[in-house]
Order: sequence, then structure tokens, then C-alpha cells
Amino acid sequence: MVFYPMHMKNIAILTALFFITLQSLYSQKNVKSFLVVSYNVENLFDTINSPQFSDDEFTPSGAKAWTYDRYKKKLNDLARVVLSIPGKKLPAVIGLSEIENRQVLEDLANQRGLRKGKYEIVHEDGQDPRGIDCALLYRPDLFKYKSHEYVPIADPVDPDYLYRSILHVHGKGPDGSSLHIFVNHWKSRSGGELETERQRMFSAITLRKQMDLLMARESDFKVIVMGDFNDEPTNRSLTNGLSALNKRRNIQMGDYYNLFYDLHNIEGKGTYNYQGKWNMLDQIIVSYSLLNQERGLTTGYNRGVILKEEWMLYVSEKNGESLPSATYGGPEYYGGPSDHLPIFVEFTW
Repeated sequence: MVFYPMHMKNIAILTALFFITLQSLYSQKNVKSFLVVSYNVENLFDTINSPQFSDDEFTPSGAKAWTYDRYKKKLNDLARVVLSIPGKKLPAVIGLSEIENRQVLEDLANQRGLRKGKYEIVHEDGQDPRGIDCALLYRPDLFKYKSHEYVPIADPVDPDYLYRSILHVHGKGPDGSSLHIFVNHWKSRSGGELETERQRMFSAITLRKQMDLLMARESDFKVIVMGDFNDEPTNRSLTNGLSALNKRRNIQMGDYYNLFYDLHNIEGKGTYNYQGKWNMLDQIIVSYSLLNQERGLTTGYNRGVILKEEWMLYVSEKNGESLPSATYGGPEYYGGPSDHLPIFVEFTW
């Protein structure tokens, strides 16, 4: 056995600590971010009347007096929201709901600050009577688009009801994995939560069938489900129809985890405030294959975040609480970015 003087031992210990720290810093430096955002942008319409849709109110002469200046302000505000999301780089993918057409998406992607993301667009005009659709913006350097489809909702009770279809985008993630993204905007609660539950349940069942079909077609794939579900994580459409829970124990292949379940059920947070109550209507749900993986694209159980910047809010006169600043309240123009708060999840690889 060789005995070193005390100062030699200290030098050896310090050297070892130095290399451990250096290795840790090197590992952190090589961890890359893949930021996923979901945002209901509250009626992002252009100012042009489209004869095939009921969008007359969103024109300069319409009920909401939707002028070009107001449109420009909303685009600028929405871009500022996206730019406020923490991270060194722009989001990799942004799932949007309540957008009118491809033109408004191009205008948004061309806003100052977002332009450098060189976002590509996935969108088709749907059958919603008002003309509002789901869409996806993605950075081609981080997500390699392969194909997309709009999945129609099957409703045997009322086959003539016009649902907003689910946008399904397939591509390759930054780690080379097969990545499927589903963007949703389910039936609103207008008319009553219980009275409209059936429509949301059929949307959930249709989506789950699509997700199950992936298992028959692919052996190794990853799924991100996002959007405005107009139901909360604990409602039947999400827990029973979609089977998206928060089971951390014994989670296995084929299971889906709701990253916003605990934020709603335990912390009482939400993305939309109705009559003084917070509702977690906007959520991001992931497949088992994206949770705590040692290699490839991955995230953690508690990585769901609601963006709630002060400038996006207004103070309620009733209770002094800070609430999402909407663009409109009925016919009254408020000038805020949206009545929903955006959500995001950081994945790494």
C-alpha cells in the first residue's frame, strides 16, 4: 500500500471532483431540447369574408368590427406569447386550435421573432360551420414531416353532426423515432356540460381507436396528443374514452399518461377560467414510450407547464384574481391574446 501526504490526497480528490464536474457539464451541454406547445388562440380570423363559412362577424363591418389593426395586434400578441415560453430556442412544434385558414398561419409564422423558426404548416379547411380548425406549425430542422390526415369523428347517434376532425401528423422526431402527433379541439360545453358530453366521448373513442391502430402497424413509435378537449383530465371522455390517466406505477407499453392531470386534480390549476372557476381544458398526453426513457426523445411525469405571464392577464374586478385576457367578451373588444392559456412540455434527447 502506498501512503500519500495529506496535500497529495487533497489534490487527488480535487482532480477527481474536477473531472466529475466537467463530465456533468459536458453531458448537460449535449442534452438537446424539443419543445412542444399547445394553444387555443381564440378565433384567429383574417378580416376577409369567406362565403362558405359563417365568419361575417370577424370582418370590419361585422358585429365584432374586426379590423386589420386588431388582426395585426392579435398576431403580434400571439407571437409574443410563443416567444415568452422559456427555452433557448423556439418551440419545435406548436399545435393550434381556433384558426381560420392557412393565411392566418402564414401570417403568424412570419411575425417578428417567429420567422427565424422557418415554421412549416400542416392545415386543411375543415367542415366546422364557423370555419375554425386545428393546425400544426413545426420546425423542419427538428421534426421531419412524412404525412398527415384529418380523422373524422364517427357519431352513430347523430351522423349529420359536423365535428371538428382530429389532425394526425406523422413524422420523425429529432432522435429519428417515428413520432405521431394528434391535435384536437373537441365539442365545447356550450349548451351544458352533460348535454354535450356525448360528442366529446365520441371524439375520445375515435382518437383512442387511431392510437390503438398504431400498435398494429408499427413496433416502435411515440405519440403526443394535444389540444383543447373542452373536458378536464378527470372527466369520463379522458379517463374512460381515451384511457389517459396518471398511473406512475406499472405503466407499460400501450398506456398513455396525461401530463396535466396532477396540475388539475392536485394543484387546482387550469388554462381557462369560467365564472371564476379554473378549468384544465388544454392538455398534452404522451405514450409510455416518451416517459423517462434512457435514450431518445423523453420527458418526465411532472413536465407539463402552463404559461401564465402577467402581461397576458387582466385582474378581475370581482375577486382580484388574474385571468386570461381574451380578445373579445361577446361583442366587446378587450384586445388580449386569447381566453385560453398556452401549455407546453419540454422533451429532451
